[in-house]
Parts: sequence; C-alpha cells; structure tokens
Amino acid sequence: MSDEVPYEARLQTYAELVSGTPDLELKGAKMPYTSMNGNMFSFLAVDGTLCFRLSPADCKAFVQSHGTQPVKQYGSVMRDYVAVPDAVMQDDAALRGLFETCVANAQALKAKPTKR
Repeated sequence: MSDEVPYEARLQTYAELVSGTPDLELKGAKMPYTSMNGNMFSFLAVDGTLCFRLSPADCKAFVQSHGTQPVKQYGSVMRDYVAVPDAVMQDDAALRGLFETCVANAQALKAKPTKR
C-alpha cells in the first residue's frame, strides 16, 4: 500500500465498488470484506491493501502483468489472492473490471456450508 493514500480513502473506494454491485454488501467491522456462498473473495487489510480473489489463471496473469507479491495474512499466503496496486486503484475502469472478474470467480466457487 502507498503511504500517500489514507486508509479511509481506500475504504471509501472499496465501499463504493461493492455498493455498485447488485446483491453484495460490505461485511466485517475491523477488516471489511465481501463473501458469496460462504467464500470470502475480497477484503481491505488493516494496512489498507485491497485484495481480490481471482481464478488461478487470472491470478497468475495479474501477478505477471503487475509484478505484485503474494498476499500474506497472519504469516500465511492466501492462495489466488492478489494485492491491488496503486495504479489500478487510481484507474476506475481498471478497478471496476478487476472487481467484476473477482465477483465472477466468486460465483463459480463451490458453496461452503455455513457453520451456524
């Protein structure tokens, strides 16, 4: 994450992105995230890094084209997640397109049973 962009601005961008997508809501008090059918597919890390879950092929292509590093949370690599770089965050069309790809991947994931 760039130190130039405050967390609150990134949260607002993420919230607007989610609210512009039908049937999605932002969840989580400390770490905002989205989920579908029991699968989390995007989140805003506490350091302000926006992360999206993509298909393995889309993830590989994104990492190669943007030179991003694997997403790590609590010491573990999160498989198929990419960190959205500042250049994409600042390009509304690119960010929206990437999020749509993320949502499409989430729709294709096998539903997880709830634990409640």
